[in-house]
Amino acid sequence: MLAVLGLGFILGLRHALDADHIAAVGAMVSERPGWRTALRTGLLWGLGHSAALFLAGLLVIGLHLVIPDTLARALEAAVALMVLLLGGSALARALRSRTDWHSHYHAHGPRVHRHLHFHDATDGHDPHRIARIGLKPLLVGTLHGLAGSAALTLLVLAQIASPTTGLAYLLIFGVGSIGGMALLSVGIGLPFTATLARPRWNLALRVAAGATGVVFGIVYALSQLHTT
Repeated sequence: MLAVLGLGFILGLRHALDADHIAAVGAMVSERPGWRTALRTGLLWGLGHSAALFLAGLLVIGLHLVIPDTLARALEAAVALMVLLLGGSALARALRSRTDWHSHYHAHGPRVHRHLHFHDATDGHDPHRIARIGLKPLLVGTLHGLAGSAALTLLVLAQIASPTTGLAYLLIFGVGSIGGMALLSVGIGLPFTATLARPRWNLALRVAAGATGVVFGIVYALSQLHTT
């Protein structure tokens, strides 16, 4: 049992490094710099992913269901479309130079320095904006939890004879995926935050992140059409 649970945790950490996850999270993180925002994005993505996978696992354990190939392909196509939309949104936002920060100069005697000001999610005291920020990564993670390599996790789960071990495996896998995605999101977000004082570099990174999402979404969608 310990070996199975250890495998679940390692696979959960590894799951965060899938290409579709990196493309989706990179597009979202590029729109709002700051390691706290990146951390929150990763945690919410992992939470949605783990919740969806746990519910699907309950069906596999309790009812011995098997995911139909048609449903699996439909979910893969939905992931491709979602990554395409996320990349397109991030690319359009970057090209319009819409940011959640601005810079201005302060003079203290003879010295003049540049000051960066971040617009936090609570700016303007809009609680609905906070909900929208959290809703996107949560929904993205939920869809990823039902598609892609998560199906392999359910396949492994179906081979576990003990329901208790199966549920424990799901929980450990979820913890690993949440932690892995949180670390990945912070790592992806660091270059965007580090280049805020250099707007041209920051813009180039944001355009690259959005374009990567668009290209990956198109290629992924075409690959799914090819397999049908």
